[in-house]
Amino acid sequence: MKKLLEYLKEYRKEAVLAPGFKLLEAVFELFVPLVMARIIDVGIPNEDMPYILKMGLILLLLACVGLTVSITAQYFAAKAAVGTAASLRQAVFDHIMELDFTGVDRAGTSTLITRMTSDINQVQSGINMTLRLFLRSPIIVFGAMIMAFTIDVKSALIFVVAIPLLALVVYGIMAITMPKYRKVQLLLDRVLGTTRENLTGVRVIRAFHMEEREEEKFHAQNEELTAAQTHVARISAVTGPVTYVIVNAAIIYLIYTGAVKVNIGALTQGQVVALLNYMNQILVELIKLANLIVTMSKAVACAGRVADVLELPAGPEVEAGAEKSGAESITRGEDREEVPFLAFDHVSLTYDGAGDATLKDIDFRVRKGETIGIIGGTGSGKSSLVNLIPGFYRASEGAVRLEGRDIKEMQEEEIRGRIGIVPQKAVLFRGTIRSNLLWGNPEAGEEQLWKAIDLAQAGEIVRGKEGGLDAEVAQGGRNFSGGQRQRLTIARALVREPEILILDDSASALDFLTESRLKQALAGLRDTTVFIVTQRASSILHADRILVLDDGQIVGIGRHEELLASCEVYREIYESQYETKGKEA
Repeated sequence: MKKLLEYLKEYRKEAVLAPGFKLLEAVFELFVPLVMARIIDVGIPNEDMPYILKMGLILLLLACVGLTVSITAQYFAAKAAVGTAASLRQAVFDHIMELDFTGVDRAGTSTLITRMTSDINQVQSGINMTLRLFLRSPIIVFGAMIMAFTIDVKSALIFVVAIPLLALVVYGIMAITMPKYRKVQLLLDRVLGTTRENLTGVRVIRAFHMEEREEEKFHAQNEELTAAQTHVARISAVTGPVTYVIVNAAIIYLIYTGAVKVNIGALTQGQVVALLNYMNQILVELIKLANLIVTMSKAVACAGRVADVLELPAGPEVEAGAEKSGAESITRGEDREEVPFLAFDHVSLTYDGAGDATLKDIDFRVRKGETIGIIGGTGSGKSSLVNLIPGFYRASEGAVRLEGRDIKEMQEEEIRGRIGIVPQKAVLFRGTIRSNLLWGNPEAGEEQLWKAIDLAQAGEIVRGKEGGLDAEVAQGGRNFSGGQRQRLTIARALVREPEILILDDSASALDFLTESRLKQALAGLRDTTVFIVTQRASSILHADRILVLDDGQIVGIGRHEELLASCEVYREIYESQYETKGKEA
């Protein structure tokens, strides 16, 4: 919570002025019952119309001044609340961008979206309401009590009884509802997660005709969320009736004692009306304060959730030795026999929260310019292995070294600036083909873009679109087929002219002819080390070396012919794909 208050410091002036002006409004409001008492006690009995008009003008002046300061207070409160929420949202987004894959996996995508949107909106409302009412309501409550004592001490004793009772009710309800609002937000996370999953996989759901099951699942989660919200709303709703009962009981007491005292001449009618007005002011402010408590309960619960995101570790810190220059490491790397270009030294990887290691004792060396194929069954750890190269995940044991340096000792921009990555899921961003390709290298010229496009066998796609490089790309690239998206993402990686190119099952949607042309084009990249992750043996027959993974371990390494003779796992994969084709033919 303290960390979140830092974002309010930028709006210190507004945070002071807003409650300050609300305090002025409260002071002016406290004078209204006294003016009304003077009209009733002096103006009406004496039928003094000029005096009544004068007091009426004073009431009008108090109303105008109160309205002006109230609007001013609202302006500063809104400015502080919206500005703080904007800064906080930006900070959360920036922090999420700094999270490594482990941090994102730990938090969950749907949770991060909820905390950036719904939770921060609740924090914004809480700040706004707090700045407007946090000082005003207590000042009105205690100010009305003090003003009542100036009128009649004995009658005002009822205020001393009513206010603590009301405070007890409000505090008790706040203590009960605050943890329940946190639970409501967690249930909202789950509903949003299910919604996001269903929208992403809507085609799969329809293909398997599972709409009814998903509807029932969503209905159950939605009902649980509704029940939790209804439960906490019922508890919060008790605040109003209980405060009304207490205040109205106090008003009844005031009317009774006031009537007796007016009858014996101890109080005037105007003074009784003033006492009733002060009690009504307390009632109104306590209702506002109850609403403030509900809003603050939500805001505090949501602020804690936002703070949890900001407290997630932003990624492993660069270890000692990061100050070594890239030039030094490249010089060392020139002696390739002593220092390989890329090395996995007995690397193991265990994902956060997983019981068993995903990768176990991975040990191999790669020369610059080699093409390395990585093959294995589903879940064998192929993608996990290549994700270690750019540092998306950090090795649990062992070290990944680039030109002799542990990547843990390298700055993120240094290592990833030398790597081009084409992930399993081909992702394009809304904009144009040009804007998507420039992600690879923002300074790339037209010639460099077209070179990458032709290498990726995407020339016919770009030339066939109206506008060419400036053709529109819809969100997620949905106006392109799967194969087209894959070729464009390969082109995006090639624009960078990377030293290491990682193709993570990125040709799965390509036909064999296009894939063959792509392999021939990539074979011409003599200075680029290429990693090809695949489940199709045909994609890596040309590779300089092939790594065969099984259950997170390397069970074979060598060229295609060598592995056919020596690696049973590779032979089974190859024969399952090629002999089946021969039989079908």
